[in-house]
Amino acid sequence: MPEGRLLSLDAFRGLTIAGMILVNNPGSWAHVYAPLRHAAWHGWTPTDLIFPFFLFIVGVSVPFSFGKRLARGDSRAGLLGHVVRRSVILFGLGLFMAAFPRFDFSTLRIMGVLQRIGLVYLLAASSYLFLGRRGRGGLAAALLLGYWALLALVPVPGYGAGDLSSDGNLGAFLDRAILGERLWQGTWDPEGLLSTLPAVVTTLLGIFTGEWLRSGRSPGSKALGLLAGGAVGIGLGLLWNLAFPINKALWTGSYVLFTAGAGSVLLAGFYWTMEIRGRRAWAKPMVVYGMNAIAVFVASGLLAKVMGLVRVGPGDLSLKGWIYQNLFVSWAGPLNGSLAFALAYVLFWLALMWILFRQRIFIKI
Repeated sequence: MPEGRLLSLDAFRGLTIAGMILVNNPGSWAHVYAPLRHAAWHGWTPTDLIFPFFLFIVGVSVPFSFGKRLARGDSRAGLLGHVVRRSVILFGLGLFMAAFPRFDFSTLRIMGVLQRIGLVYLLAASSYLFLGRRGRGGLAAALLLGYWALLALVPVPGYGAGDLSSDGNLGAFLDRAILGERLWQGTWDPEGLLSTLPAVVTTLLGIFTGEWLRSGRSPGSKALGLLAGGAVGIGLGLLWNLAFPINKALWTGSYVLFTAGAGSVLLAGFYWTMEIRGRRAWAKPMVVYGMNAIAVFVASGLLAKVMGLVRVGPGDLSLKGWIYQNLFVSWAGPLNGSLAFALAYVLFWLALMWILFRQRIFIKI
């Protein structure tokens, strides 16, 4: 394992990626427990915490990735080149996953999870390189308040101003105007262009958290600061929710503050347990996932597509459907069998990632 890593952050990242794989791969989408689905629109479920947690972790990692390089005199322009390269690769991987396996570019969805990660990383990491803390704080405030003002005050043709419905909000209107029908739901996209701006703030808040963890304060003070800051974020998010509802698809400001706060609280728990108390063995599976996070996300997504295309059995079921029906529904029933399938898929990829971990193979982008 590379030396000098913050294992609590790796574990948090691994838990988040495992959560992504779990909620993305039920045995049947017709049989999913409510907490493993996204909220219908306003509001949140545990599933709605997963993506912002990952963007928050991306931000926490930035000071650890670039802090030492800047201290030893590496040029900011050179580091920016690294940021741009990584962002382009992430965006390209997202397009590849969307196109696979038919590669019909006439209907290709442009935006997506990896595409958003790439864009957010580009903007947030660049701000770390070229803006001070006050500058980044001002940028975060401007993005949150500016986004709120745009959604609340700019009229959308046919809907008016302040419409926060899936089709009537300004972000969906701009996505239709710019991207046409290349959207997740045809008329709107949860990873749309405009909502990427407040998503940048999620990562900026992670950057502030990473700087706190790299400071010279005592470990106990760091853990307490994470907990206190997280509580403040949750409180502010819930308060803003009264006027600007928590909504993942819109990535509202209340959602940004609430989820970053929740991420900080969870990270505090990992940090206290693993870095202060030294109890790390229990988190080994999560660390294994966290060390190859993007690789396992991409590979698991591609395999899931392949299993959905391959046809087997007399009923012409997909390979996934056959496995679900014969290995899980047969003893657990449709609903619990769907969950058992997802858990088995998580464990399958854990086994593969454990092999890479044992061989010290860490796929970086």
